[in-house]
Amino acid sequence: MFGRLTLPQLLFASILGIAGGMYIYQPIFEEYYRDKVEFKEKLKLTQESEEKKS
Repeated sequence: MFGRLTLPQLLFASILGIAGGMYIYQPIFEEYYRDKVEFKEKLKLTQESEEKKS
């Protein structure tokens, strides 16, 4: 069917691969989230300053 791997072994290996990838790329995801939050804060500040000027 899948060669020498049984279905439970294949599922276990897939889950380990996904979890390992998430662990490795977690700092990149966190950096993206931080940048997104900072951008929203800067955008909010610029909108507030423009409203005060008007």
